[in-house]
Amino acid sequence: MKYLFLFMALALYPLAATAHSAIQETTPLDGAVLLEAPAEIGLNFTDKLRLTAVKARHSNGETQSINLGDYKGFEAEFVFPMQPMGAGSYEVEWRGLGMDGHAMQGTFTFEVE
Repeated sequence: MKYLFLFMALALYPLAATAHSAIQETTPLDGAVLLEAPAEIGLNFTDKLRLTAVKARHSNGETQSINLGDYKGFEAEFVFPMQPMGAGSYEVEWRGLGMDGHAMQGTFTFEVE
């Protein structure tokens, strides 16, 4: 019986090791329509990762690189101050590395009326 348990544990280990973090929640929420520009943006992931870049693009063409500040290691939750760019559509793009070194990226959007 203990050999069966050991075999199952070893067989399932690669599945756990290859799981990648996914975006769980953003602030503002993806697709949100706001009355005023947010003072900060937030990214919450299902597992820890190291962010390497975060940029906010406005529909007027302006781009703002977000300062990663003190986030040097692996985290699951990130909050960054953001300079408002006025009414319009925003796209936030993030890039990072999973704990296994896998490159990851994603985007979310929101609108300010």
